[in-house]
Amino acid sequence: MNILKKLAGETVLYGLPSILGRSINFLLVLLHTYAFAPAESGILTELYLYVAFLNIIYTYGMETAYFRFANQFDSKYYYNLILTAIIFTSVVFSILIILSSSSIARLLHYPGIEMYIMWLALVVAIDAIVAIPFARLRFEKNAKWFASVRMINIFLNVGLNLFFLIFCKDIYEGKYLKILKPVINYIYFPKLGVGYVFLSNLIANLAFLPLLFKQFLDFKFQFNFNKFQPVLIYAYPILIMGLAGVLNLMFDRIALKYLLPEGFYSKYTSQEALGIYGSCYKLSVFMSLVVQAFRYAAEPFFFSQAKEKNSPAMFAEVMKWFVIVCCILWVVVSININWIGNVFLRRASYRDGLAVVPVLLLGNLFLGVYYNLTVWFKLTDKTIYGIYFTFGGAFINIILNILLIPIMGFQGCAVAFTVSCISMTLACYILGEQKFPIPYPVKKILAYLISANVLIIIALKIKFENLFFSTLIHILLCTIFAAIIYMMEFYFEKKKLNNIKTT
Repeated sequence: MNILKKLAGETVLYGLPSILGRSINFLLVLLHTYAFAPAESGILTELYLYVAFLNIIYTYGMETAYFRFANQFDSKYYYNLILTAIIFTSVVFSILIILSSSSIARLLHYPGIEMYIMWLALVVAIDAIVAIPFARLRFEKNAKWFASVRMINIFLNVGLNLFFLIFCKDIYEGKYLKILKPVINYIYFPKLGVGYVFLSNLIANLAFLPLLFKQFLDFKFQFNFNKFQPVLIYAYPILIMGLAGVLNLMFDRIALKYLLPEGFYSKYTSQEALGIYGSCYKLSVFMSLVVQAFRYAAEPFFFSQAKEKNSPAMFAEVMKWFVIVCCILWVVVSININWIGNVFLRRASYRDGLAVVPVLLLGNLFLGVYYNLTVWFKLTDKTIYGIYFTFGGAFINIILNILLIPIMGFQGCAVAFTVSCISMTLACYILGEQKFPIPYPVKKILAYLISANVLIIIALKIKFENLFFSTLIHILLCTIFAAIIYMMEFYFEKKKLNNIKTT
Protein backbone atom coordinates (compact mmCIF):
# COMPACT_ATOMS: atom_id res chain seq x y z
CA MET A 1 0.00 0.00 0.00
CA ASN A 2 2.92 2.35 0.70
CA ILE A 3 4.13 1.78 -2.85
CA LEU A 4 0.67 2.62 -4.18
CA LYS A 5 0.62 5.81 -2.12
CA LYS A 6 4.03 6.72 -3.53
CA LEU A 7 2.80 6.12 -7.08
CA ALA A 8 -0.32 8.19 -6.36
CA GLY A 9 1.85 10.99 -4.97
CA GLU A 10 4.12 10.96 -8.01
CA THR A 11 1.09 10.85 -10.31
CA VAL A 12 -0.24 13.97 -8.58
CA LEU A 13 3.11 15.72 -8.92
CA TYR A 14 3.56 14.75 -12.56
CA GLY A 15 -0.08 15.46 -13.19
CA LEU A 16 -0.10 18.82 -11.42
CA PRO A 17 1.22 20.74 -14.43
CA SER A 18 -1.18 18.84 -16.69
CA ILE A 19 -4.15 19.29 -14.38
CA LEU A 20 -3.36 22.93 -13.65
CA GLY A 21 -2.30 23.56 -17.22
CA ARG A 22 -5.36 22.00 -18.78
CA SER A 23 -7.56 23.81 -16.26
CA ILE A 24 -5.88 27.09 -17.16
CA ASN A 25 -6.04 26.10 -20.80
CA PHE A 26 -9.81 26.16 -20.44
CA LEU A 27 -9.24 29.91 -20.30
CA LEU A 28 -7.73 29.48 -23.76
CA VAL A 29 -10.77 27.51 -24.93
CA LEU A 30 -12.91 30.32 -23.58
CA LEU A 31 -10.60 32.92 -25.13
CA HIS A 32 -10.23 31.21 -28.51
CA THR A 33 -13.95 30.49 -28.89
CA TYR A 34 -14.55 34.17 -28.08
CA ALA A 35 -11.75 35.60 -30.26
CA PHE A 36 -12.01 33.29 -33.28
CA ALA A 37 -14.91 32.10 -35.43
CA PRO A 38 -15.28 28.30 -35.93
CA ALA A 39 -13.46 28.50 -39.29
CA GLU A 40 -10.37 30.06 -37.64
CA SER A 41 -10.56 27.51 -34.82
CA GLY A 42 -10.50 24.89 -37.55
CA ILE A 43 -7.04 26.10 -38.60
CA LEU A 44 -5.80 25.80 -35.00
CA THR A 45 -7.30 22.34 -34.64
CA GLU A 46 -5.84 21.02 -37.90
CA LEU A 47 -2.30 22.39 -37.49
CA TYR A 48 -2.00 21.10 -33.95
CA LEU A 49 -3.09 17.67 -35.19
CA TYR A 50 -0.01 17.60 -37.41
CA VAL A 51 2.12 18.83 -34.50
CA ALA A 52 1.00 15.77 -32.53
CA PHE A 53 2.25 13.50 -35.35
CA LEU A 54 5.54 15.40 -35.56
CA ASN A 55 6.11 15.11 -31.80
CA ILE A 56 6.09 11.32 -32.16
CA ILE A 57 8.41 11.38 -35.18
CA TYR A 58 10.88 13.79 -33.55
CA THR A 59 11.24 11.72 -30.35
CA TYR A 60 10.91 8.28 -32.09
CA GLY A 61 10.44 6.29 -28.87
CA MET A 62 13.59 7.55 -27.18
CA GLU A 63 11.91 8.51 -23.90
CA THR A 64 10.86 4.94 -23.14
CA ALA A 65 14.17 3.63 -24.50
CA TYR A 66 16.02 5.94 -22.12
CA PHE A 67 14.20 4.43 -19.11
CA ARG A 68 14.94 0.92 -20.30
CA PHE A 69 18.68 1.42 -20.92
CA ALA A 70 19.27 3.83 -18.03
CA ASN A 71 17.87 1.19 -15.65
CA GLN A 72 20.15 -1.53 -17.05
CA PHE A 73 23.37 0.32 -17.90
CA ASP A 74 25.21 3.61 -17.37
CA SER A 75 22.38 6.18 -17.21
CA LYS A 76 24.70 9.16 -17.82
CA TYR A 77 26.19 7.63 -20.97
CA TYR A 78 22.81 6.78 -22.45
CA TYR A 79 21.50 10.23 -21.58
CA ASN A 80 24.31 11.78 -23.67
CA LEU A 81 23.91 9.25 -26.46
CA ILE A 82 20.15 9.63 -26.83
CA LEU A 83 20.07 13.41 -26.43
CA THR A 84 22.81 13.78 -29.06
CA ALA A 85 20.71 11.80 -31.54
CA ILE A 86 17.54 13.76 -30.73
CA ILE A 87 19.25 17.15 -31.15
CA PHE A 88 20.71 16.17 -34.52
CA THR A 89 17.50 14.75 -35.98
CA SER A 90 15.33 17.58 -34.60
CA VAL A 91 17.50 20.24 -36.23
CA VAL A 92 17.50 18.39 -39.57
CA PHE A 93 13.72 17.78 -39.56
CA SER A 94 12.87 21.38 -38.66
CA ILE A 95 15.18 22.84 -41.30
CA LEU A 96 13.43 20.67 -43.91
CA ILE A 97 9.99 21.82 -42.73
CA ILE A 98 11.01 25.50 -42.73
CA LEU A 99 12.42 25.23 -46.26
CA SER A 100 9.20 23.52 -47.40
CA SER A 101 6.76 25.84 -45.58
CA SER A 102 5.31 27.36 -48.77
CA SER A 103 4.63 23.95 -50.30
CA ILE A 104 3.07 22.69 -47.06
CA ALA A 105 0.77 25.75 -46.86
CA ARG A 106 -0.45 25.13 -50.42
CA LEU A 107 -0.95 21.42 -49.73
CA LEU A 108 -3.14 22.22 -46.71
CA HIS A 109 -5.11 24.83 -48.70
CA TYR A 110 -4.20 27.55 -46.19
CA PRO A 111 -2.31 30.16 -48.24
CA GLY A 112 -0.38 32.72 -46.21
CA ILE A 113 0.34 30.54 -43.15
CA GLU A 114 4.02 29.92 -43.97
CA MET A 115 5.14 31.79 -40.84
CA TYR A 116 2.83 29.67 -38.66
CA ILE A 117 4.45 26.52 -40.08
CA MET A 118 7.97 27.84 -39.40
CA TRP A 119 7.07 28.68 -35.80
CA LEU A 120 5.53 25.25 -35.26
CA ALA A 121 8.65 23.58 -36.71
CA LEU A 122 10.68 25.30 -33.99
CA VAL A 123 8.08 24.44 -31.34
CA VAL A 124 8.28 20.73 -32.18
CA ALA A 125 12.11 20.76 -32.28
CA ILE A 126 12.29 22.28 -28.80
CA ASP A 127 9.66 19.85 -27.50
CA ALA A 128 11.72 16.90 -28.75
CA ILE A 129 15.04 18.19 -27.42
CA VAL A 130 13.71 18.87 -23.90
CA ALA A 131 11.86 15.51 -23.82
CA ILE A 132 15.04 13.68 -22.77
CA PRO A 133 15.97 16.11 -19.93
CA PHE A 134 12.37 15.75 -18.72
CA ALA A 135 12.72 11.95 -18.92
CA ARG A 136 15.91 12.26 -16.86
CA LEU A 137 14.02 14.23 -14.20
CA ARG A 138 11.45 11.42 -14.06
CA PHE A 139 14.20 8.77 -13.91
CA GLU A 140 15.89 10.62 -11.03
CA LYS A 141 12.52 11.00 -9.24
CA ASN A 142 12.77 14.78 -9.41
CA ALA A 143 9.03 15.23 -9.86
CA LYS A 144 8.93 18.65 -8.16
CA TRP A 145 11.24 20.35 -10.65
CA PHE A 146 9.54 18.51 -13.51
CA ALA A 147 6.20 19.93 -12.37
CA SER A 148 7.63 23.40 -11.75
CA VAL A 149 9.15 23.75 -15.23
CA ARG A 150 6.00 22.46 -16.89
CA MET A 151 3.84 24.89 -14.93
CA ILE A 152 6.06 27.87 -15.77
CA ASN A 153 5.70 26.97 -19.44
CA ILE A 154 1.92 26.73 -19.11
CA PHE A 155 1.54 30.05 -17.28
CA LEU A 156 3.80 31.75 -19.80
CA ASN A 157 1.87 30.34 -22.76
CA VAL A 158 -1.51 31.34 -21.33
CA GLY A 159 -0.20 34.75 -20.29
CA LEU A 160 1.12 35.45 -23.78
CA ASN A 161 -2.21 34.43 -25.33
CA LEU A 162 -4.01 36.86 -23.05
CA PHE A 163 -1.40 39.53 -23.74
CA PHE A 164 -1.66 39.33 -27.53
CA LEU A 165 -5.33 38.47 -28.01
CA ILE A 166 -6.85 40.74 -25.36
CA PHE A 167 -4.41 43.34 -24.01
CA CYS A 168 -2.68 44.23 -27.29
CA LYS A 169 -5.89 43.95 -29.30
CA ASP A 170 -7.80 46.28 -26.96
CA ILE A 171 -5.05 48.90 -26.92
CA TYR A 172 -4.72 48.66 -30.71
CA GLU A 173 -8.46 49.33 -30.97
CA GLY A 174 -8.17 52.27 -28.57
CA LYS A 175 -10.27 50.83 -25.73
CA TYR A 176 -7.83 51.92 -22.99
CA LEU A 177 -4.19 52.97 -22.36
CA LYS A 178 -4.11 54.84 -25.64
CA ILE A 179 -0.67 56.18 -24.70
CA LEU A 180 0.73 52.70 -25.40
CA LYS A 181 -0.76 52.42 -28.88
CA PRO A 182 2.43 53.55 -30.73
CA VAL A 183 4.36 50.75 -29.01
CA ILE A 184 1.63 48.14 -29.54
CA ASN A 185 1.56 49.00 -33.25
CA TYR A 186 5.02 47.42 -33.53
CA ILE A 187 4.02 44.06 -32.00
CA TYR A 188 0.33 43.61 -32.77
CA PHE A 189 -0.96 43.03 -36.30
CA PRO A 190 -4.67 42.14 -36.60
CA LYS A 191 -4.10 40.11 -39.77
CA LEU A 192 -1.86 37.68 -37.87
CA GLY A 193 -4.97 36.41 -36.04
CA VAL A 194 -4.54 32.80 -34.87
CA GLY A 195 -0.81 33.17 -35.54
CA TYR A 196 -0.46 34.68 -32.08
CA VAL A 197 -1.44 31.31 -30.60
CA PHE A 198 1.53 29.68 -32.34
CA LEU A 199 3.88 32.56 -31.49
CA SER A 200 2.90 32.33 -27.80
CA ASN A 201 3.62 28.60 -27.88
CA LEU A 202 7.06 29.18 -29.38
CA ILE A 203 8.09 31.84 -26.85
CA ALA A 204 6.89 29.66 -23.96
CA ASN A 205 8.84 26.67 -25.32
CA LEU A 206 12.03 28.72 -25.64
CA ALA A 207 11.81 29.28 -21.88
CA PHE A 208 12.38 25.52 -21.39
CA LEU A 209 16.03 25.89 -22.36
CA PRO A 210 17.18 28.14 -19.48
CA LEU A 211 14.84 26.38 -17.02
CA LEU A 212 16.48 23.03 -17.82
CA PHE A 213 19.97 24.55 -17.77
CA LYS A 214 21.17 22.14 -15.08
CA GLN A 215 20.16 19.12 -17.17
CA PHE A 216 22.00 20.55 -20.19
CA LEU A 217 25.05 21.70 -18.18
CA ASP A 218 26.62 18.25 -17.80
CA PHE A 219 25.50 17.06 -21.24
CA LYS A 220 28.21 16.13 -23.74
CA PHE A 221 27.74 15.35 -27.42
CA GLN A 222 28.49 11.66 -27.59
CA PHE A 223 27.53 9.18 -30.26
CA ASN A 224 28.44 5.60 -31.01
CA PHE A 225 26.28 3.82 -33.56
CA ASN A 226 27.12 0.36 -32.21
CA LYS A 227 25.79 1.46 -28.81
CA PHE A 228 22.86 3.33 -30.33
CA GLN A 229 21.71 0.48 -32.58
CA PRO A 230 20.13 -1.64 -29.80
CA VAL A 231 18.45 1.53 -28.47
CA LEU A 232 16.99 2.18 -31.90
CA ILE A 233 15.88 -1.45 -32.27
CA TYR A 234 14.08 -1.24 -28.93
CA ALA A 235 12.53 2.14 -29.75
CA TYR A 236 11.37 1.76 -33.34
CA PRO A 237 8.26 -0.29 -32.44
CA ILE A 238 7.39 2.44 -29.92
CA LEU A 239 7.76 5.02 -32.71
CA ILE A 240 5.42 3.08 -34.99
CA MET A 241 3.09 2.41 -32.08
CA GLY A 242 3.11 6.11 -31.25
CA LEU A 243 2.30 7.11 -34.81
CA ALA A 244 -0.57 4.65 -34.98
CA GLY A 245 -1.73 5.82 -31.56
CA VAL A 246 -1.73 9.47 -32.63
CA LEU A 247 -3.51 8.51 -35.83
CA ASN A 248 -6.11 6.80 -33.66
CA LEU A 249 -6.45 9.93 -31.53
CA MET A 250 -6.42 12.46 -34.35
CA PHE A 251 -7.92 10.83 -37.43
CA ASP A 252 -11.47 11.84 -36.54
CA ARG A 253 -10.60 15.54 -36.73
CA ILE A 254 -8.62 15.09 -39.93
CA ALA A 255 -11.42 13.06 -41.52
CA LEU A 256 -14.30 15.29 -40.41
CA LYS A 257 -13.21 18.16 -42.65
CA TYR A 258 -12.98 15.95 -45.74
CA LEU A 259 -15.65 13.26 -45.15
CA LEU A 260 -18.54 15.37 -43.89
CA PRO A 261 -21.05 15.69 -46.77
CA GLU A 262 -21.71 19.22 -47.95
CA GLY A 263 -24.81 20.57 -46.26
CA PHE A 264 -24.87 17.88 -43.53
CA TYR A 265 -25.14 20.70 -41.00
CA SER A 266 -27.32 23.42 -42.45
CA LYS A 267 -25.59 26.15 -40.43
CA TYR A 268 -21.93 25.11 -40.79
CA THR A 269 -19.33 24.34 -43.41
CA SER A 270 -17.03 21.34 -42.93
CA GLN A 271 -14.23 23.60 -41.66
CA GLU A 272 -16.60 25.22 -39.17
CA ALA A 273 -17.76 21.76 -38.10
CA LEU A 274 -14.10 20.87 -37.50
CA GLY A 275 -13.68 23.95 -35.31
CA ILE A 276 -16.80 23.06 -33.29
CA TYR A 277 -15.83 19.42 -32.82
CA GLY A 278 -12.23 20.36 -31.99
CA SER A 279 -13.39 22.78 -29.30
CA CYS A 280 -15.82 20.26 -27.78
CA TYR A 281 -13.08 17.61 -27.94
CA LYS A 282 -11.03 19.78 -25.59
CA LEU A 283 -13.70 19.33 -22.92
CA SER A 284 -12.78 15.64 -22.80
CA VAL A 285 -9.40 16.80 -21.56
CA PHE A 286 -10.47 16.04 -17.98
CA MET A 287 -9.94 12.34 -18.72
CA SER A 288 -6.89 12.66 -20.95
CA LEU A 289 -5.00 14.72 -18.36
CA VAL A 290 -5.50 11.97 -15.76
CA VAL A 291 -4.25 9.43 -18.30
CA GLN A 292 -1.24 11.60 -19.16
CA ALA A 293 -0.35 12.20 -15.51
CA PHE A 294 -0.60 8.47 -14.82
CA ARG A 295 1.65 7.63 -17.78
CA TYR A 296 4.36 10.04 -16.61
CA ALA A 297 4.48 8.41 -13.17
CA ALA A 298 3.65 4.80 -14.12
CA GLU A 299 6.27 4.17 -16.80
CA PRO A 300 9.33 4.48 -14.50
CA PHE A 301 7.29 2.86 -11.69
CA PHE A 302 6.53 -0.28 -13.72
CA PHE A 303 10.18 -0.69 -14.75
CA SER A 304 11.39 -0.22 -11.17
CA GLN A 305 8.86 -2.73 -9.74
CA ALA A 306 9.24 -5.35 -12.48
CA LYS A 307 11.68 -7.52 -10.52
CA GLU A 308 9.62 -7.54 -7.32
CA LYS A 309 7.99 -10.86 -6.45
CA ASN A 310 4.50 -9.40 -5.97
CA SER A 311 4.65 -7.05 -8.98
CA PRO A 312 1.69 -8.68 -10.85
CA ALA A 313 -0.59 -8.18 -7.85
CA MET A 314 0.68 -4.62 -7.50
CA PHE A 315 -0.01 -3.86 -11.18
CA ALA A 316 -3.55 -5.27 -10.77
CA GLU A 317 -4.19 -3.00 -7.78
CA VAL A 318 -2.89 0.00 -9.71
CA MET A 319 -5.29 -0.81 -12.56
CA LYS A 320 -8.28 -1.07 -10.24
CA TRP A 321 -7.74 2.32 -8.61
CA PHE A 322 -6.97 3.91 -11.94
CA VAL A 323 -10.35 2.76 -13.27
CA ILE A 324 -12.11 3.97 -10.12
CA VAL A 325 -10.67 7.47 -10.44
CA CYS A 326 -11.49 7.62 -14.15
CA CYS A 327 -15.05 6.38 -13.64
CA ILE A 328 -15.68 9.06 -11.01
CA LEU A 329 -14.40 11.67 -13.42
CA TRP A 330 -16.51 10.25 -16.26
CA VAL A 331 -19.68 10.47 -14.14
CA VAL A 332 -19.05 13.95 -12.74
CA VAL A 333 -18.13 15.59 -16.06
CA SER A 334 -20.77 13.84 -18.16
CA ILE A 335 -23.76 14.69 -15.98
CA ASN A 336 -22.63 18.31 -15.73
CA ILE A 337 -21.62 18.76 -19.35
CA ASN A 338 -24.32 21.31 -20.21
CA TRP A 339 -23.26 23.94 -17.70
CA ILE A 340 -19.58 23.18 -18.32
CA GLY A 341 -20.20 23.83 -22.02
CA ASN A 342 -22.06 27.06 -21.27
CA VAL A 343 -19.13 28.31 -19.19
CA PHE A 344 -16.26 27.47 -21.53
CA LEU A 345 -17.74 27.58 -25.03
CA ARG A 346 -18.52 31.26 -25.35
CA ARG A 347 -20.32 31.15 -28.69
CA ALA A 348 -23.56 29.18 -28.85
CA SER A 349 -22.55 27.56 -32.13
CA TYR A 350 -19.76 25.62 -30.39
CA ARG A 351 -22.25 23.99 -28.00
CA ASP A 352 -23.93 22.08 -30.81
CA GLY A 353 -21.22 19.44 -30.43
CA LEU A 354 -21.55 18.86 -26.67
CA ALA A 355 -23.20 15.45 -27.10
CA VAL A 356 -19.83 13.97 -28.15
CA VAL A 357 -18.10 14.73 -24.83
CA PRO A 358 -19.38 11.79 -22.68
CA VAL A 359 -18.52 9.37 -25.50
CA LEU A 360 -15.02 10.86 -25.88
CA LEU A 361 -14.50 10.67 -22.11
CA LEU A 362 -15.26 6.93 -22.24
CA GLY A 363 -12.85 6.49 -25.15
CA ASN A 364 -10.07 8.23 -23.22
CA LEU A 365 -10.86 6.09 -20.16
CA PHE A 366 -10.32 2.91 -22.18
CA LEU A 367 -7.19 4.41 -23.71
CA GLY A 368 -5.85 4.85 -20.17
CA VAL A 369 -6.71 1.22 -19.37
CA TYR A 370 -4.88 0.18 -22.54
CA TYR A 371 -1.76 2.15 -21.55
CA ASN A 372 -1.91 0.38 -18.19
CA LEU A 373 -2.14 -3.01 -19.86
CA THR A 374 0.88 -2.34 -22.10
CA VAL A 375 3.15 -3.03 -19.13
CA TRP A 376 3.41 -6.69 -20.15
CA PHE A 377 5.02 -6.15 -23.55
CA LYS A 378 7.24 -3.28 -22.38
CA LEU A 379 8.69 -5.33 -19.53
CA THR A 380 9.21 -8.40 -21.72
CA ASP A 381 10.86 -6.39 -24.55
CA LYS A 382 8.05 -7.43 -26.92
CA THR A 383 7.16 -3.89 -27.97
CA ILE A 384 6.36 -5.23 -31.45
CA TYR A 385 2.95 -6.19 -30.04
CA GLY A 386 2.26 -2.51 -29.43
CA ILE A 387 2.42 -2.02 -33.19
CA TYR A 388 -0.19 -4.72 -33.77
CA PHE A 389 -2.60 -3.28 -31.20
CA THR A 390 -2.29 0.36 -32.18
CA PHE A 391 -2.44 -0.33 -35.91
CA GLY A 392 -5.45 -2.54 -35.33
CA GLY A 393 -7.11 0.24 -33.33
CA ALA A 394 -6.19 2.82 -35.96
CA PHE A 395 -7.60 0.61 -38.72
CA ILE A 396 -10.91 0.22 -36.87
CA ASN A 397 -11.00 3.96 -36.21
CA ILE A 398 -10.38 4.84 -39.86
CA ILE A 399 -13.01 2.42 -41.18
CA LEU A 400 -15.63 3.56 -38.66
CA ASN A 401 -14.95 7.23 -39.36
CA ILE A 402 -15.39 6.64 -43.08
CA LEU A 403 -18.66 4.80 -42.43
CA LEU A 404 -20.11 6.93 -39.65
CA ILE A 405 -19.15 10.55 -40.41
CA PRO A 406 -21.44 10.77 -43.48
CA ILE A 407 -24.43 9.55 -41.43
CA MET A 408 -23.68 10.73 -37.86
CA GLY A 409 -21.41 13.77 -38.24
CA PHE A 410 -19.71 14.73 -34.95
CA GLN A 411 -21.12 11.74 -33.11
CA GLY A 412 -19.67 9.35 -35.67
CA CYS A 413 -16.16 10.65 -34.87
CA ALA A 414 -16.65 10.09 -31.14
CA VAL A 415 -18.13 6.60 -31.56
CA ALA A 416 -15.32 5.54 -33.91
CA PHE A 417 -12.63 6.72 -31.48
CA THR A 418 -14.24 5.00 -28.49
CA VAL A 419 -14.83 1.68 -30.26
CA SER A 420 -11.21 1.63 -31.45
CA CYS A 421 -9.93 2.23 -27.90
CA ILE A 422 -12.14 -0.54 -26.51
CA SER A 423 -10.88 -2.90 -29.23
CA MET A 424 -7.23 -2.16 -28.44
CA THR A 425 -7.88 -2.70 -24.73
CA LEU A 426 -9.55 -6.08 -25.25
CA ALA A 427 -6.85 -7.33 -27.62
CA CYS A 428 -4.02 -6.24 -25.29
CA TYR A 429 -5.72 -7.83 -22.27
CA ILE A 430 -6.45 -11.16 -23.95
CA LEU A 431 -2.92 -11.62 -25.32
CA GLY A 432 -1.32 -10.24 -22.16
CA GLU A 433 -3.04 -12.90 -20.07
CA GLN A 434 -1.23 -15.51 -22.15
CA LYS A 435 2.21 -13.85 -22.23
CA PHE A 436 2.44 -12.10 -18.84
CA PRO A 437 -0.54 -12.97 -16.59
CA ILE A 438 -1.64 -10.26 -14.18
CA PRO A 439 -4.60 -10.92 -11.80
CA TYR A 440 -6.71 -7.91 -12.78
CA PRO A 441 -10.07 -7.73 -10.90
CA VAL A 442 -12.02 -7.82 -14.17
CA LYS A 443 -15.49 -8.36 -12.67
CA LYS A 444 -15.09 -5.46 -10.29
CA ILE A 445 -13.76 -3.16 -13.02
CA LEU A 446 -16.70 -4.07 -15.28
CA ALA A 447 -19.10 -3.41 -12.41
CA TYR A 448 -17.71 0.12 -12.01
CA LEU A 449 -17.88 0.82 -15.75
CA ILE A 450 -21.47 -0.45 -16.08
CA SER A 451 -22.62 1.43 -12.96
CA ALA A 452 -21.06 4.67 -14.20
CA ASN A 453 -22.63 4.23 -17.63
CA VAL A 454 -26.11 3.61 -16.20
CA LEU A 455 -25.92 6.69 -13.97
CA ILE A 456 -24.77 8.88 -16.88
CA ILE A 457 -27.64 7.66 -19.10
CA ILE A 458 -30.14 8.38 -16.31
CA ALA A 459 -28.69 11.87 -15.80
CA LEU A 460 -28.80 12.73 -19.50
CA LYS A 461 -32.34 11.36 -19.93
CA ILE A 462 -33.82 13.17 -16.93
CA LYS A 463 -33.92 16.90 -17.59
CA PHE A 464 -35.22 19.64 -15.31
CA GLU A 465 -35.77 23.24 -16.25
CA ASN A 466 -35.28 24.15 -12.60
CA LEU A 467 -31.52 24.46 -11.93
CA PHE A 468 -31.98 23.55 -8.24
CA PHE A 469 -33.66 20.21 -8.96
CA SER A 470 -31.19 19.45 -11.74
CA THR A 471 -28.22 20.07 -9.44
CA LEU A 472 -29.86 18.01 -6.68
CA ILE A 473 -30.35 15.02 -8.97
CA HIS A 474 -26.75 15.24 -10.18
CA ILE A 475 -25.41 15.36 -6.63
CA LEU A 476 -27.60 12.36 -5.76
CA LEU A 477 -26.26 10.34 -8.70
CA CYS A 478 -22.64 11.16 -7.80
CA THR A 479 -23.39 10.12 -4.21
CA ILE A 480 -24.85 6.83 -5.40
CA PHE A 481 -21.71 6.09 -7.40
CA ALA A 482 -19.49 6.98 -4.42
CA ALA A 483 -21.61 4.61 -2.30
CA ILE A 484 -21.14 1.80 -4.85
CA ILE A 485 -17.36 2.26 -4.68
CA TYR A 486 -17.41 2.30 -0.88
CA MET A 487 -19.47 -0.87 -0.69
CA MET A 488 -17.29 -2.68 -3.23
CA GLU A 489 -13.90 -1.60 -1.91
CA PHE A 490 -14.35 -1.33 1.83
CA TYR A 491 -17.52 -2.95 3.15
CA PHE A 492 -17.58 -6.19 1.12
CA GLU A 493 -13.77 -6.58 1.15
CA LYS A 494 -13.68 -6.15 4.91
CA LYS A 495 -16.55 -8.62 5.32
CA LYS A 496 -14.74 -11.14 3.11
CA LEU A 497 -11.55 -10.82 5.20
CA ASN A 498 -13.54 -11.31 8.43
CA ASN A 499 -15.16 -14.48 7.02
CA ILE A 500 -11.74 -15.84 6.07
CA LYS A 501 -10.42 -15.17 9.58
CA THR A 502 -13.39 -16.89 11.26
CA THR A 503 -12.97 -19.99 9.11
